[in-house]
Amino acid sequence: MVETSSLLGWILASLLGLLGVYVYSVATRNAEANRRRVVSEGRSDSVRNLTTTKEERRSGGDANDDADIIIVGAGVAGAALAHTLGKDGRKVHVIERDLTEPDRIVGELLQPGGYLKLIELGLQDCVEGIDAQRVFGYALFKDGKHTQLAYPLEKFHSDVSGRSFHNGRFIQRMREKAASLPNVRLEQGSVTSLLEENGTIKGVQYKNKDGEQQTAYAPLTIVCDGCFSNLRRSLCNPKVDVPSCFVGLVLEKCDLPCANYGHVILGDPSPILFYPISSTEVRCLVDVPGQKVPSISSGEMATYLKTVVAPQIPKQIYDSFVAAVDKGNIRTMPNRSMPAAPYPTPGALLMGDAFNMRHPLTGGGMTVALSDIVVLRNLLRPLKDLHDAPTLCKYLESFYTLRKPVASTINTLAGALYKVFCASPDKARQEMREACFDYLSLGGVFSSGPVSLLSGLNPRPLSLVLHFFAVAVYGVGRLLVPFPWPKHIWIGARLISGASGIIFPIIKAEGVRQMFFPATVPAYYRAPRSRG
Repeated sequence: MVETSSLLGWILASLLGLLGVYVYSVATRNAEANRRRVVSEGRSDSVRNLTTTKEERRSGGDANDDADIIIVGAGVAGAALAHTLGKDGRKVHVIERDLTEPDRIVGELLQPGGYLKLIELGLQDCVEGIDAQRVFGYALFKDGKHTQLAYPLEKFHSDVSGRSFHNGRFIQRMREKAASLPNVRLEQGSVTSLLEENGTIKGVQYKNKDGEQQTAYAPLTIVCDGCFSNLRRSLCNPKVDVPSCFVGLVLEKCDLPCANYGHVILGDPSPILFYPISSTEVRCLVDVPGQKVPSISSGEMATYLKTVVAPQIPKQIYDSFVAAVDKGNIRTMPNRSMPAAPYPTPGALLMGDAFNMRHPLTGGGMTVALSDIVVLRNLLRPLKDLHDAPTLCKYLESFYTLRKPVASTINTLAGALYKVFCASPDKARQEMREACFDYLSLGGVFSSGPVSLLSGLNPRPLSLVLHFFAVAVYGVGRLLVPFPWPKHIWIGARLISGASGIIFPIIKAEGVRQMFFPATVPAYYRAPRSRG
């Protein structure tokens, strides 16, 4: 009887197992079919199939095919990449929609880790001559209390620190440096589509500054056309989230409470940032949750800034803040986040904000972009010929894993800190916010550890997770002292649960395996082609 029941149990388990495998395989096929459909729909707008032969392309008067690499976009990522690859001897054709100096309210703070990458790329002189300011850490303000968090720079050269500046000035310096190389061609034009032949990207179609339709060909096209990219849909699965918007102001002749420090006010409903962008100007960024902001034209925004925001900022900068609001040069920008989810495509690669975005609260975007450029440069250096697109694509899959330590650390920290720093009516979230401020105020490893992660100086995802849950445990411990009342135990349990609900979805989007176990990813060991 026992044997019969065991046999029946074994048969039932086998059937359930087979059913599970079948359901999983069907779900996988359906997911793949949906992915292909989405890619196909996205590609129809941004990819054109080539029907011309190679001979026709050579004879075409409007074709440019003497480049090794085409770069779409000349922002921070595109300009730095153009100079880096050009310096390595590649013929680079850069196509940028607008070569005049950009005027943005973000991309103005370069973390020390990003400055180290700038040095590694030979671009450190691009922060000279633009009135850039040195930044040595952050000052946090909450409910009348404040603490200073210095970057752990003791082991580095005295020149190493953060840098803050006008974004447009920095980009123009990098463009000038890239264009100074004889093998880099910088052209103003709007890329309308990628050119595809038998599944391989062969180049781009674009309109030059005179509005004439042009085509350009190269073995490798790198798309760096920014956060509003119209080409990314054919190269990745863009899951863009807009958790909030920044309202930007420039304060003039304003002395910050802590000179040469970025200032973060843990306000209600969300953080407020201040940092110098020149010797006479301070940038203020007010975070407004959601995608809808008060109207600027009707005066609703000015009223919001004066009545809701102004009372929360330090007294030393109150008058400068109100004067900036009265001056009226108020600008807004949506804060976007998008995990990197590439479709490896022969002949093409995504970089910069077109590829991966995180909340700009921590100012990590340029650091990630410059780190990615260092990784890509090192991968491409051994290769003399880029024309074998399928093999090159397979080899460059290692890029997505090798970039993870820096990118995933900064991305995860940005998303997690933003959620922790936002005000909430939930008691557990309030305790987490308070615990985070007090944990960082402890000093020593409790401040230097998280700040080294934020600054890009210590890109270790595991260290990030340990510090994040140390904050949560610290918060629970405070609740249980002097006596573990049931109400406090319940809040502590919800605090741990809430902390998990913040960080684990971000880690899942980044990729658990690539983030924590990169050595188990086959592409991690991929070597360049032996024939070079």
